[in-house]
Amino acid sequence: MDKTHDPRHLDIQAFAQAGARLQGEGRLADWPRLLQEQRPGSDQPSGPVRWQLQGRMLPVAGGGAQVGLVLQAQVDLALQCQRCLTPVLEPVVAEREFLFVADEATAEALDDESEADVLVISRDFDALSLVEDELILSLPLVPRHEACPQQLPSQVADEAFEAASERPNPFAALAALKKGN
Repeated sequence: MDKTHDPRHLDIQAFAQAGARLQGEGRLADWPRLLQEQRPGSDQPSGPVRWQLQGRMLPVAGGGAQVGLVLQAQVDLALQCQRCLTPVLEPVVAEREFLFVADEATAEALDDESEADVLVISRDFDALSLVEDELILSLPLVPRHEACPQQLPSQVADEAFEAASERPNPFAALAALKKGN
């Protein structure tokens, strides 16, 4: 990791102008919000969180340049399979581009027309929180095994439902009374 740039207190403008790159790897325990997404009591080992940030200046028509950041991150996270409810190790990958502008109004105006996410520039930007945010947003909506390790029941038998369907229909009794009149 580059000693001149601290990812917890990053001067985005200086980082992008230098075309600097930061990368790192950390234990999942160091990312508390991401750790909360892991299935409790999972015996499957989650992998380390790997991340990389690349600063860059993007040319703008009419002169000047815009501050940009490319983020890449990945982790293997033990989640709960939504079919069999057992742990499944899912690769979570985040790859995003960001543009930085001077204020919220400019960010809001550019956000709709830009493919990159637009954020307000800061001299004390917590890039590792952004990495964690992007990994959380990249979690699968429905984690599941390709093929579950245990056989799932293909039929449901509910004895209470079967017993209820054997009872006489109360409306049939009413129809019989109506015919008797």
